[in-house]
Amino acid sequence: MSRLRERILPRRLGRDFIYLVSSSWVSNIGDGLELAAGPLLVASVTRDPVLVAMAALLQRLPWVLFGLYAGALADRHDRRRIVMGVDLTRAVILAILSTTILTGHVQVWIVLVAIFLLGVAETFADTTSSTLLPMVVDRADLGIANSRLQTGFITMNQLAGPPIGAALFALGSAVPFLAQAVCVAAGALLVGKMSVGRPRALEDRPSRRVREDIATGFRWLWGHAAVRTLALTILTFNVTFGAAWSVLVLYATDHLGMGEVGFGLLTTVSAVGGLLGTASYGWLEQRFPLGTIMRGGLVIETLTHLGLALTTSPVVAMVIFFCFGAHAFIWGTTARTVRQRAVPEHIQGRVGSVYMLGMMGGLVVGQALGGPIASAFGLTGPFWFAFGGSAVILALIWRQLPAIAHAADPAE
Repeated sequence: MSRLRERILPRRLGRDFIYLVSSSWVSNIGDGLELAAGPLLVASVTRDPVLVAMAALLQRLPWVLFGLYAGALADRHDRRRIVMGVDLTRAVILAILSTTILTGHVQVWIVLVAIFLLGVAETFADTTSSTLLPMVVDRADLGIANSRLQTGFITMNQLAGPPIGAALFALGSAVPFLAQAVCVAAGALLVGKMSVGRPRALEDRPSRRVREDIATGFRWLWGHAAVRTLALTILTFNVTFGAAWSVLVLYATDHLGMGEVGFGLLTTVSAVGGLLGTASYGWLEQRFPLGTIMRGGLVIETLTHLGLALTTSPVVAMVIFFCFGAHAFIWGTTARTVRQRAVPEHIQGRVGSVYMLGMMGGLVVGQALGGPIASAFGLTGPFWFAFGGSAVILALIWRQLPAIAHAADPAE
């Protein structure tokens, strides 16, 4: 048992990392419950497609509105306390929402306001918690540490959480949100046990305007060739990815003829592939340069779009989704590791928030393009667009990927 624990959570990662990863895993269980229970709650209070779509928009809007401010705040104050405060606030919001459901006073506007406030809190929590990892783990261990965080996200958030959330909702519409409140509060308490929180380089720094701090994040990212190219890569690849995945439910149900259950099966297969990918990350990192891993991953993503554009077989599609899932989480682990190794500790929040803005912006642009392309060229049109765009982008950045992967240590 001790040998298994050492393989999963090596002792060298330290006590603070154990608290951080435990908090992440517990919180992800709660967020996974909401993935299923949230849409079910919205559909139970309104059948208006506009309001249903607005609920989805309100979940991502806070990243655009507050993401940069969240990054600046993480670099100015105690990061541990920010995560604790925001997560406890989320627990309170969930408790209030649950109370309105239990008392029969829930209305659509209450649900929409709660979704927006939870999105705001999640923006600050996720932005800040990502800056804690480089403070507690050695630079050489960031890859394995990120893979353990990703493993928790896949198993708790993507695989276990949604079906449990749907089952709890069937027992009572307030039950999954009460359970999520407990999980989020437990995550806050676990983070509170960490011994670090405030960036060391900021302890004696005089206060400045938040706007200036945000501008510093933009300037640093744009001035660092490797991180700049990494950000532009995720921005452009997310445009192509967003366009293809925007019509995925119609592609699965109409083009592949898999139905609603089949669509859910595709996402599950992708998550299983992701679990395998993150579990093997330490093995991959020991045997292959990060530049090779990044190149291989982007080749897989490009060929994924081509394969889905060509196939009409559900079995072939599931194989493709399994491979894509493995790539997606390996790429996410690698990109985050590269960024955390390259960016100085005291500006992790600002640079990370600029990076996230580009990532989310690419998805939004891609989703806006996917519908019109599908209307004009059919359901496979967005996948052909994604294949062509990804191939061109990959050709342009191919030589730069090794340089991105081995960005200089800021300490040097």
